Parts: sequence; C-alpha cells; structure tokens
Amino acid sequence: PISACGVIDIAVQYSISDRKLQITIIEAKELPSKDRGGVITHQVRAVMLPAKRKRYKTKVQHINSSRFAETFKVSQVSPEELRRLGLRVRLYGIGKVRDRLIGEATVRFDELNLIRDPQLTVTLQLEPRTDVNRGDQLDVTGSQGYIDTSSVATLAHGGSLPELLLSLSYNEMTGRLCVEVVKGSHFRNLAMSKPPDTFVKLVLLNSSCQEMAQSKTTIRRSQPNPVFKEPFYFQVALFQLVEVSLMVSVYSSKTIKKKEMLGWISLGQNSSSEADEQHWLEMKEAKGNTVSRWHTLIES
Repeated sequence: PISACGVIDIAVQYSISDRKLQITIIEAKELPSKDRGGVITHQVRAVMLPAKRKRYKTKVQHINSSRFAETFKVSQVSPEELRRLGLRVRLYGIGKVRDRLIGEATVRFDELNLIRDPQLTVTLQLEPRTDVNRGDQLDVTGSQGYIDTSSVATLAHGGSLPELLLSLSYNEMTGRLCVEVVKGSHFRNLAMSKPPDTFVKLVLLNSSCQEMAQSKTTIRRSQPNPVFKEPFYFQVALFQLVEVSLMVSVYSSKTIKKKEMLGWISLGQNSSSEADEQHWLEMKEAKGNTVSRWHTLIES
C-alpha cells in the first residue's frame, strides 16, 4: 500500500425523504506502532467539503482500541446538493505539547452513489503526511471543481517551510488573552547566506480591522530556529473574543531602519487557515488552560 499510517472505516447513510446525511467514524486500523513512530492516542477530525463550515471531531482513543463509533448528522441536504459535497477525514496523534497530523483521506459523495445505495461502509486509505503535503490539490479536485488546499497550508512541523510555535490561553474571569511566542523553525532569507536577525510582531484587530493593541519580541540574531519564550497579554472582553483577530508577523531586521516580512498568520475572526482557526477555537474551549500549536507561515 502507498500508506504506512493506516485506514479508517466509515459508514455513510442518506435518507432522501428526510434529506439527512449520517456519517459514522467506525474505527482506525493498521496504525503505525510506537516503535515505528506512531503515538498511543488518536483522534479523528472530519470536515464537510467544499465549504468546510461543518466540522466534527471524535473523542480521543488509545491505539490498542481505536474504535470510535461516533455518528455525525447533517440536515437539509437535497440530492442535488449531496452530489456536490465531500468529506475529508484526518487522523491526529494527540501529544502533550501539540497534536501531529498522521494522515488524511478525502471522499466525494457523488462517487458513492448514495441515491442508489443509501447505506454504505467505506474503508479510506490514509495518505502519509509527505504525500498529503505534496499532492493534495490534484488528488481532491472533484467533478464539481472544488479544491481543498488546507493540507498544503498546514504542513506538520519538521518540514522545510518557516513555522512558529505559539501558546494561547484566555481567562474569562479577567478577560486576559495570553499569547506566548515560543520559538521558530526554518527562518531564512534566500538573499542572504547567513540566517536572518528576526523578531515577531503581534497586532490585535477589532471586527473593523482597526488596531486595538500591538507588541513585539526582542530580536534574535542569526538564528534559523530562534527561541523566544516571550509572553504578551491583551485585554479582551469575553464578548469581543469572537470578533477580534490576532495578526502574527515574522520580520527580518536588516538594519535599524529597514525590515522585511518573512511571513505571517492570522488567528481569530479572520483566521488565515483552518489550522489557525482550530487553535483559536481550542483555546476558547480550554477554559484558561494553555494550548500550544505549530503554525506554518504564509509567505509575504
């Protein structure tokens, strides 16, 4: 098989009379063992394509018993709309510091012909991260023309693209948002032979994209993988948390007066990718606990 990261069995059921689609994540099988680089706890996260507005995630399961048996329901789905929809499932290894994408698979409902066979069980072959990151755009282009490019934007840590590790926490009682810039990876400037001098700038924006506050780290000199470990605090009322956006930009400091942006991301209302949005949502659900995630920078 092309994959060494397992398969996922799902059941799909569609009722024409009720216009209801049911998706059951049954179990994950043939997962890599710990001595082959696997992890001991897993979670499946699913998203409806192409809009990606409906997202689901299972409970965390142990590798020795990766049977999820969890059903998600999508209402008001006409037969015409069903032919335009698809499903992407991703298997994550759950870690203490961050979650790791193990593999993913995509299926289009027009290929399953659920009108003729309204109840099917499908085995999805998970593609390893290297394949997902390299060829995802072509593999998931369906007959309706939608393209899922989120995998390309959320390369797992350890790739060749610049990345930034951020820790987020929010205290509802005090309204304090804590953003810690932990460290970077693969910071580089192609025009220079040595690693650049870099710093990270944080800008908090309201719903009208007006600046509310800003901060920046100190400069790290000639480090491709700089360690910052600098926390910053912003006052954000609970009702504002769904309205604000946090712009995070990494700059190369060439001279005292000249700087160049190496890349950026955005979290919050105007998140720059699904992974960035997911980190913000997990922070809100963490009830004050810190959530740390790697983010792939968007080149400026």
